[in-house]
Amino acid sequence: MKIALMDSGKGLLAAAAAVRRLRPDADLVLSCDPDGMPWGPRTPHDVTAHALAVARAAAAHRPDALIVACNTASVHALPALRAELEPDIPVIGTVPAVKPAAAGGGPVAIWATPATTGSPYQRDLIETFAADIDVTGVPCPGLADAVETADDAAIDAAIAAAAALTPSDVRSVVLGCTHYELVGERIRAALQRPDAPALVLYESAEAVAAQALRRVGAEPAPAAEPTGRLTVLLSGRVSGLPEQALAYAEGRLLAELHPAAESAAEPIG
Repeated sequence: MKIALMDSGKGLLAAAAAVRRLRPDADLVLSCDPDGMPWGPRTPHDVTAHALAVARAAAAHRPDALIVACNTASVHALPALRAELEPDIPVIGTVPAVKPAAAGGGPVAIWATPATTGSPYQRDLIETFAADIDVTGVPCPGLADAVETADDAAIDAAIAAAAALTPSDVRSVVLGCTHYELVGERIRAALQRPDAPALVLYESAEAVAAQALRRVGAEPAPAAEPTGRLTVLLSGRVSGLPEQALAYAEGRLLAELHPAAESAAEPIG
């Protein structure tokens, strides 16, 4: 079994690690776009064009499913990706976990990029799943970029700035960017008050990993032999795992995989 994941950058590490934990025997293809990132400031048309290029690079390695481990690409490019790749390759998008967070009751904060916060997409999620509870959108300028470069000082500064905008009574936080999941515990530490109940973070990685397995008809097998191999594609180029990925536990887990043979790719179309 081979599962591909795509993102503009290292936000895909969380979902890839989740797949790795569920199926240590699965081969993984990580396809990202360092030449074209960040995608957030791009127009929807440009996001779709870059997402298609990254997806095609992954599809050339003949995966059984493709996880779009990027909120921006899921918002703007998912229909185009599915139109091109399905039914041959099931495509699984990533949606912020507003629905389960709302089911747990408010007040809720949604940490997201400035472009996503207040967007029609986020407003629709809130109106559909959380209309009856108190929801605060918290823009997090610079946080995704800081996580991408593993800049600890910039990460701490961006988290502190976003925490200052988060109401003190919030007990649930939806992480609306896949990059943020790599620093979830740092976000929790910045928001957790000593006299308050434990803060609940709502992430997407585990859910999309489980959905990918369902789409290919596979069951979780966390005790399987760790025989999976790893292919990394940087704007279509076969590469090793970027050094900054090793700053995160998810990246270090993936670094344990043996590299796949570069000859695994096949022409598509």
